[in-house]
Amino acid sequence: MSVRKIAIIGGGAAGFFAAISAKQHEPNAHVTIYEKSNKLLAKVKVSGGGRCNVTHACFEKSALAKFYPRGGKQLRKAFDQFYTQDTVDWFTNRGIDLKVEQDNRMFPTTDNSQTIIDTLMDECKRLGVRISLGSAIRRISPQSEQLALTIDNKETLFDKVIVATGGSPKKDGFNWLETLGHTIQNPVPSLFTFNMPKEKIKSLMGLSVPNATVRVQKTKLMQSGPLLITHWGMSGPAILKTSAWGARLLCDLNYQFIIHVNWLGEISEEAFKEKVNDHMQQYGKRLMRNKNPFLLPQRLWDYLLDRIALDGDKPWMEIGKKGLNKLLNVLLNDQYEVSGKTTFKEEFVTCGGVSLSEIDFKTMQSKICLGLFFAGEVLDIDGVTGGFNFQAAWTTGFIAGKHSE
Repeated sequence: MSVRKIAIIGGGAAGFFAAISAKQHEPNAHVTIYEKSNKLLAKVKVSGGGRCNVTHACFEKSALAKFYPRGGKQLRKAFDQFYTQDTVDWFTNRGIDLKVEQDNRMFPTTDNSQTIIDTLMDECKRLGVRISLGSAIRRISPQSEQLALTIDNKETLFDKVIVATGGSPKKDGFNWLETLGHTIQNPVPSLFTFNMPKEKIKSLMGLSVPNATVRVQKTKLMQSGPLLITHWGMSGPAILKTSAWGARLLCDLNYQFIIHVNWLGEISEEAFKEKVNDHMQQYGKRLMRNKNPFLLPQRLWDYLLDRIALDGDKPWMEIGKKGLNKLLNVLLNDQYEVSGKTTFKEEFVTCGGVSLSEIDFKTMQSKICLGLFFAGEVLDIDGVTGGFNFQAAWTTGFIAGKHSE
């Protein structure tokens, strides 16, 4: 009996995990990772500021699936085969401990992405997975019961091919898969920050608020979480989650829209007024600028008082009804004009890719082309920020490598 040959296209997180899984489940198979560039695991390297946000400490499968704007329903079934706990166990069994941070993101205790890279590389070496750099796949052609890959103008036959090439910013990046009969959902950016060229709040760059709520005007988009002010506008989880859930809608708006910011999270008007009344009774003689009842960063508090022309050098007892309403509006319903986006270069995430209706999520095999499997962001799957995209890569990579057609 001839030895089975398995090709993995793409040397990223999903590709490596698929290769390792394939070799574990078929030890006698020849497994090769083909990477068109000369870099391996590039996103792993830069993820989480170079620390690698491996996954998220959510250990309830149905809850985990809700963090995916696209693909959550399909991943819920896939998580039955491999999910967060399996990821933690996989790395722990190889001597890599993961830690949970306050926001439930999980990182290696070394705080160094190279730890994860080395683990994946070492596992491939131990199992005998071959790696071919600078190997661009030009075409996939079904031939009898095998698939022919055109690699650097030379055709090679494989029994199984796993595509883990990641997302593409343009639809023509998927042409080679579309020619096989696959439907491609048009790719648009997800997880991007909001540019605000006309807004003065950029002067507060570097300032963060632990829990703000962001709402996009004239839409149902609304997300809460930490918000960061940058030199180009706003970022942080509240913004990134909004961009993920609204990826297609915000694209349709050409990234020109108004956002409303509740700087106090999800506090209601009633709770706001009660808080201010209690504050005035206790600190009525204190100057507004020097004593804010909501523990906002001082620079932001000063900026917001100036924004509504409220004299911060007056005592709280002199705020008056008009001043109170102005303060309520700026804290609970502040407005900013967004004009454009900024995506992370190496870390960019796209909404779009191979249509999920054409994939069997029990095996990750194509329903269009037998012997062809998919893993990672090449699929129309994307998660919000916080380790979810890597978890989808580990899950789909593991399943794609595990199953034979």
